[in-house]
Amino acid sequence: MHFKITVITFFSSLLFFNSINAQELKPGFEKEEYIKLLEASSRFADSTYYKDIPFPKGYKFIYQSPEIGLDNRWSLWLANPQTAVICLRGTTEKSESWLANFYAAMVPATGSLHISDSFIFNYNLAPDTKAAVHIGWLLSTAFLSKDIIPKLDSCYHAGIKNILISGHSQGGAISYLLTAYFNNLQQQGKIPGDIRFKTYCSAAPKPGNVYFAYYFESITQNGWSFNVVNSADWVPEVPFTVQTLCDLNTTNPFIDASELIKKQSFPKSWALSYIYNKLSNPSLRAQRNYQKYLGNLTSKMVEKYLTGYQPPTFYCSSDYVRTGTTIVLQADSAYFKKFPDDPKTVFVHHLHQPYLYLAEKLKD
Repeated sequence: MHFKITVITFFSSLLFFNSINAQELKPGFEKEEYIKLLEASSRFADSTYYKDIPFPKGYKFIYQSPEIGLDNRWSLWLANPQTAVICLRGTTEKSESWLANFYAAMVPATGSLHISDSFIFNYNLAPDTKAAVHIGWLLSTAFLSKDIIPKLDSCYHAGIKNILISGHSQGGAISYLLTAYFNNLQQQGKIPGDIRFKTYCSAAPKPGNVYFAYYFESITQNGWSFNVVNSADWVPEVPFTVQTLCDLNTTNPFIDASELIKKQSFPKSWALSYIYNKLSNPSLRAQRNYQKYLGNLTSKMVEKYLTGYQPPTFYCSSDYVRTGTTIVLQADSAYFKKFPDDPKTVFVHHLHQPYLYLAEKLKD
């Protein structure tokens, strides 16, 4: 109760101050903006992890959520009197946090999740019926958004209309989905249309298929979202992609390949059919196995953590793609001297320190 009163009092005190100190959120990648977001996200870990990482200059910590969903957490910061930061935590050591990553079947980008009898999550992340996203991170988005929206409302009523969304690793993947979710809520009039969101997805894995990527990039283009990757980091290269002929746009030269092959004379038709099946069938089998093990089987594990959860119908695709305007932190020889490859430390290139090191070397 005391904490709630403190937060309300703090936001109330901004009302007058904001009326005379308006600061607009600018489009475009800003090196210092990204670095401060990285510094803020490092604070989810213990002090031994961030002891050499500066506190984000000018930032004020406001709130940290309880651990919710599949061990998800977020924090609220003020970057300046007009700009709030929604910071999303990445993967932790807990098994349910890793389960969110391995629950990697796709679901349609528009639909409904029955998380419990008292929690039905209706979402629309992209209008294209072929758009699909990662189910594990969508679940995380559902839990986080439920806690974030009331704080977003408090920010708005305090005169804060600029919102930075950011997360590192798993938090970066969720940042994609949360941004798309909030965009749709704005279209529905459920979030004020004059809130400006800007997103930095840091060290993020791939969130969905190409049709989700197309839509996300269309609503954040002209400098309102960035995908920041260390070229030595393996995490942005996953989940594994399995592309089949079904993943292509409706009009393509392969859609009638079987019929065209049948029209060929024998033995040419037999040879072409053999080659076509050899190329097509393995990817179809791989996609079915993907959905079987990382969808249906993993659903049973998720049900143990989320009482009342009812697995959705999965989308028949595993065509994960890199999404958003990408800012590459290029690892060079000097970088590898400082952070050498080490098979015993698989996250050596994924942690905050290597990202901060490379980000500092970016030209302003």
